[in-house]
Amino acid sequence: MISLKGRSFLTLKDFTKDEILYLIDLAGHFKKLKKEHVLHDRLKGRNVALIFEKTSTRTRSSFETAAHDLGMGTTYLDPKSSQIGKKESIEDTARVLGRMFDGIEYRGYGQEIVESLAEHSRVPVWNGLTNEYHPTQILADMMTIREHMGDLEGRTLAYMGDARYNMGNSLMIGCAKLGVNFHAVAPKKYFPDEELVAKCREWAKSSGAEIVLTEDAKEGTKDADVVYTDVWVSMGEPDEVWEERIEDLTPYRVTMDIMKNAKNEAIFMHCLPAFHDLDTEIGKEINKKFGLTCMEVTDEVFESYQEAVFDEAENRMHTIKAVMAATLADDWEI
Repeated sequence: MISLKGRSFLTLKDFTKDEILYLIDLAGHFKKLKKEHVLHDRLKGRNVALIFEKTSTRTRSSFETAAHDLGMGTTYLDPKSSQIGKKESIEDTARVLGRMFDGIEYRGYGQEIVESLAEHSRVPVWNGLTNEYHPTQILADMMTIREHMGDLEGRTLAYMGDARYNMGNSLMIGCAKLGVNFHAVAPKKYFPDEELVAKCREWAKSSGAEIVLTEDAKEGTKDADVVYTDVWVSMGEPDEVWEERIEDLTPYRVTMDIMKNAKNEAIFMHCLPAFHDLDTEIGKEINKKFGLTCMEVTDEVFESYQEAVFDEAENRMHTIKAVMAATLADDWEI
């Protein structure tokens, strides 16, 4: 019997393979209930705080919908409506919110912030994204791969682009724990941190996974089951950063040639938003400044039969629901 009641969900480093699979199984159970319109509002009377120092469409929608499905109330705190780290320290904010809420979600900057919230609030804290880790996204990703492929162990995921931050780090951890081969396909300076790579290789010895870092796009994506990418630049960064990333990472754009180099049944994944066309303000701005019609993925790939992007986006809600449910209560029947 796996019990996660009372625990925070800050990084997948803190969880075993069996615990991660339990959360994915629980998410599948909730997805089935949702599709069948079966109420599962067992957590009526509970309330959660959602702290968003960085805005998001999918993460906010997922946490709010999941909480409401479970019967909980939500309070959304953005930078304008919270004094966290400004007039009030993170520690004091945690102690206040921990007295008022049953759980706290944080999406923002340094991992030390979400860890401090967890240390001082005395209620479960969930990482909705930090600079270093994005664990709820990886649960959704692994759930999606399993839905499409039937299993996880022995599969190969090729991550193309900048593998130094939250997505590259968290995918590598999740793959290492669950027996999925992880290929970071990028220029050497965009490889993940060496210390984390070494730790993931230790976990991979137990799970049977292989961790590969390569600058060769064809070698890294050869016979992959999943080709994954993310945006190259965070919004608000200066033009010099955009210019550098575009120059360095354009050879690692996901194209149909890359998808053909992977397995015939390979799927394309992206945690969104994606810059694959000119239908957004940012897309038009990128085109005006740099002459590009796409960045990390071509529109042809994004709109192809191989995309699993929107299954992945939906599964954010189901896996986030599983995380909140499992850390707030025991004895969920699957």
